[in-house]
Amino acid sequence: MLNNLTTKKNIRTFSISSENPTGEKGRGGMATVGSGAEAARELGQGWKMNPCIILEKEGQKEVLADVKGQGAIKHIWMTERARSRMIILRIYFDGQERPSVEAPLSDFFCNADPADYHQLSSLAMCVNSRRALNCYFEMPYFQSFKIEIEYLGNERTPFFYQIDCEEKEIPAESLYFHAQFRRVNPLPYKAVYTILDGVKGKGHYVGTYMYWGTKQNGWWGEGEIKFYLDGDSEFPTICGTGTEDYFCGAWSFTDNKEYLAFSSPYSGFYKVSQEKGVFTSQKYFDMYRWHITDPIYFEKDIKVTIQALGWRSEGRYLPLQDDISTVAYWYSDCLEDEYPPFPGKNELEIV
Repeated sequence: MLNNLTTKKNIRTFSISSENPTGEKGRGGMATVGSGAEAARELGQGWKMNPCIILEKEGQKEVLADVKGQGAIKHIWMTERARSRMIILRIYFDGQERPSVEAPLSDFFCNADPADYHQLSSLAMCVNSRRALNCYFEMPYFQSFKIEIEYLGNERTPFFYQIDCEEKEIPAESLYFHAQFRRVNPLPYKAVYTILDGVKGKGHYVGTYMYWGTKQNGWWGEGEIKFYLDGDSEFPTICGTGTEDYFCGAWSFTDNKEYLAFSSPYSGFYKVSQEKGVFTSQKYFDMYRWHITDPIYFEKDIKVTIQALGWRSEGRYLPLQDDISTVAYWYSDCLEDEYPPFPGKNELEIV
């Protein structure tokens, strides 16, 4: 990637924040009122007058960016002090009515429970000190994009954001970025958890984030992930060998004494509590797997599932009834996918 910095390019860089909500040239820091007005009262315009927006009531919606033109989102940074599973992130491309990205803010950035923050370092997402949320997936648009948030909480909280973009000509074969959230709590007995379904068009799958809560003692990750591609029905084209294997770990993520957390460019396993032993119930885990060097390509459709599977007596598998949440990330040429109904406030809450 460093050699990409050595050539001339016809690109205009712009950035959207509460200090320049349109991203227009030469119009940053112009506010005379805003969230920082009291602190800047002796300094005036140009002195951090409006560094953030304020979220304060349930149902409040804020459009963070509404841009016309052609280009790509290159980086998104956000942070807040509330329970960010109560902040819903939505991104729309090229005038679509339904969002291509719809997920709780915390889950989109791979930290479902902000009350128990964990740092991660990867190529696609970085979550840095004190809940600094960063996304590096490139998101092309041909005509426009819009980013909005919806607040489901009721605590007054500042919300900071910066959306870094490039205005440029996009190749005709460029694909749209998508992210879809799901949660099932508890998973019905013998049910298979669906990570992604209902996706049409041509594209490639690029990542999975999973938040897993155990409801009973024992190892919980024997289940296989399966990718059904281009008309696969009963059996998939790609079948994994275990949950920890898919997330690029091995042997239950443990040395049989404690969980071994890791965060790497392409995969990670974290939010690891060692209290009360390793294989005890009521524990939650974060995991991510980026298909950046190994995308999973599909020509017309894709479905992704995972089993929740542990062990019972006599060396037999046990279907689990755990609490599972996921975000699936992919690119495709379609903007007409129908996502399942989005969970309400109570269905999202982690207790």
